Amino acid sequence: MKYFFTLAFLLLTTFCLFAQNNASFLIKGTLHDEEKNPVSYANVALYVVKDSSLVTGAVSGDDGKFEISAKPGSYYIKITFLSFEEKKITGIKVVDKEVNLGTVVLKNSAKTLEEVVVQGEKSQMELALDKKVFNVGKDLANAGGTATDILRNVPSVAVDVEGNVSLRGSGNVRILIDGKPSGLVSIRGGSGLQQLQGSQIERVEIITNPSARYEAEGMSGIINIVLKKERKEGFNGSFDLIAGHPANYGAAASINYRKKNLNFFVNYTGSYRNTPGRNSLYQELYRNDSTFLSRQTFNSRLNGMYNTARAGIDYYFNDKNILTGSYTWRISKGKRYSDIQYRDYISTLDNLQGVVNRTQDETETEPNSEYALTYKRSFSRKGHELTADLRFLDNWEKSDQYFTEKAYLPDGSPSGVADLLQRSLNDETEKQLLLQIDYVHPFGKEGKLEAGLRSSSRDMTNNFSVTEEIEGGNWRPLDSLTNNFLYEENIHALYGILGNKTGKFSYQVGLRAEWTDVTTTLKQTDEVNPRDYRNLFPSVHLTYDLPKQHALQLSYSRRVRRPQYNDLSPFMTFSDRRNFFSGNPDLNPEFSDSYEIGHIKYLEKGSITTSLYYRYTTGKIIRIRRVNPETGFSTTLPENLATENSFGAEITSSYNPFNWWKMDGSVNFFRAITDGGNLDDSFQSDTYSWFSRLNSRFTFWKGTDFQARGNYEAPQLTPQGKRKAIATLDLAASKDIFKGKGTLTLNVIDVFNSRRFRTITKGENFYTEGNSQGRLRQINLTLNYRLHQAKKKEKPLGDGDF
Repeated sequence: MKYFFTLAFLLLTTFCLFAQNNASFLIKGTLHDEEKNPVSYANVALYVVKDSSLVTGAVSGDDGKFEISAKPGSYYIKITFLSFEEKKITGIKVVDKEVNLGTVVLKNSAKTLEEVVVQGEKSQMELALDKKVFNVGKDLANAGGTATDILRNVPSVAVDVEGNVSLRGSGNVRILIDGKPSGLVSIRGGSGLQQLQGSQIERVEIITNPSARYEAEGMSGIINIVLKKERKEGFNGSFDLIAGHPANYGAAASINYRKKNLNFFVNYTGSYRNTPGRNSLYQELYRNDSTFLSRQTFNSRLNGMYNTARAGIDYYFNDKNILTGSYTWRISKGKRYSDIQYRDYISTLDNLQGVVNRTQDETETEPNSEYALTYKRSFSRKGHELTADLRFLDNWEKSDQYFTEKAYLPDGSPSGVADLLQRSLNDETEKQLLLQIDYVHPFGKEGKLEAGLRSSSRDMTNNFSVTEEIEGGNWRPLDSLTNNFLYEENIHALYGILGNKTGKFSYQVGLRAEWTDVTTTLKQTDEVNPRDYRNLFPSVHLTYDLPKQHALQLSYSRRVRRPQYNDLSPFMTFSDRRNFFSGNPDLNPEFSDSYEIGHIKYLEKGSITTSLYYRYTTGKIIRIRRVNPETGFSTTLPENLATENSFGAEITSSYNPFNWWKMDGSVNFFRAITDGGNLDDSFQSDTYSWFSRLNSRFTFWKGTDFQARGNYEAPQLTPQGKRKAIATLDLAASKDIFKGKGTLTLNVIDVFNSRRFRTITKGENFYTEGNSQGRLRQINLTLNYRLHQAKKKEKPLGDGDF
């Protein structure tokens, strides 16, 4: 560790010294209208006084700010924008420091304002060669939903019935909140995102082939969820009220206050949801030339209260130095009720042998805390930055479950078997300390050098026990289901990236080194499993600009999937006593080499991106189902298969045929060849599959929108069977009210109740069919009110825009 931090310090110090030799200086300012509102996307052009030649230009941002880099000399500026008079600023002299023009007020063009009102918003989906940006607010179907609902409708992303997230058909994806790990996706995995209200989310970024700047974790890529936070002067905010069926009631507020060098922000969401679910299972068990059949039905409902509060302060030492401190608190309290019925047969479904009814009554509490401190230093040249981030996660989860089981004869009379009463206790904790430093140093005209370090320490515990009532009212533990599991993880990393552009060719090459130390311990049985490995993760991104607004990119990265806490914990779910799911303490990491070639075409009214990709994976982690030949009970846990080869083609596009009609969509075709011969010769699959998404939004008259969104996932083979097709449709409509300060949205999610996950799983001694629906059709009515905020604006579409 001493050498690690010493090397990092020397690296960053050297880069900072390079920054002192900067030949260019910034000219900056902020554009406001006469009502002191920021003017976004205005054109700012810089001219040389001597010959009035154009040097360069810029476009003001959402906050009205602009920056132009210029060498020493005398200049003047022209500012132009629709509905405003042209503004000329003279007497600008660049000597040896930046020039701050302060606030520049643009005068309204009265004649234009009498006739035209210009209003727009960001495109729902923005495309780039290295990532896709999904702007959450403009998808009407997201109103009243959670982060899980939003991810279900992001291009390239799929979410299964348990909330597990996959990207381009791969289940291992790294999920970040504001670019950093979060307690929402640690203990509970991706399913924890069901606690995050969609109204808190600004956008979702999809990075399919990350550079060395990002953690190497995540075989298929990274999903970065960016939360809302304003930094406008004065007081502003937005508020949401939600009502839905099945029961979905909530309120959300996002408030910001900025005065001079202090900015305060608070986000809060509170909700109550009743989430009904259902699934069924049919199984054939083959033993001694006989077939034993069983049918299982499972109905559940989860009643939960969810509260999330996030508050923080930005302190501006000056325009170049910002210190941000924030605290996030979440708590969820839920009651889960489940009814399971098992019906057992021999040979045929006409030969019923018995019926067993099992109930579950669970009380679950999950409080989480997250502390963050971030410092950002911007230097004179645009893009020259140093960022340091320190955060601490403190998460806890407690589950207390009671189960009852009664057996009956085929005619419905008691079987004579004693009723069963069981109790499952599960306490989980997580504490993580994370330090990350990133430095960016631009050089030349287009060059950029990046470097950074990351150090993470995480300790997690899982104390679980299952007891069963015996005669006399006493309880006895079930030894195989009682233990204390400890997970200790330390990961340290250094990275460096070099990028530049020569003519139409640009490149970015990077290397990331990671040291990993993971130890798992089962205390009751004294089983210790240490892991210690070091790895290098290179990345390469090459781009070539073609004529007529085309661009081509080739990229490569090496990625890893380290078995996480849920993958390693041997604790088994116990709500279904015949089908157990758990982790595997002996699981090893999987590694992947990912190649991608992408092409983008800019259109006058949109853009289209295509990509071909190939991924080679060793130690592929897949959940394998095994059935006990005597009892028919199953165990499903993750195991390492030998290899997987995955090929694919993806097309993503946005297009606005008319001002009142906007469309975006994506389609992904892929082939995956999985070899699990190291475990069993039958664990093989070669599947061709595809999935698509199409979204269409219409504006019928001012302030009224209608949206239709469809998703389809084709059947897909697995090493033990197949997953059947899924097709869903969502509808939504919205109307602006309160003179444009409010929006009322009605949506229907999964109109035909068709979001069902249907699977077939086969083994040497069994055949199983499953049908699961974790959430039924949802109808939401949402009222959004904006205080001193306008709808997000967008640039007019044109060549090079998205």
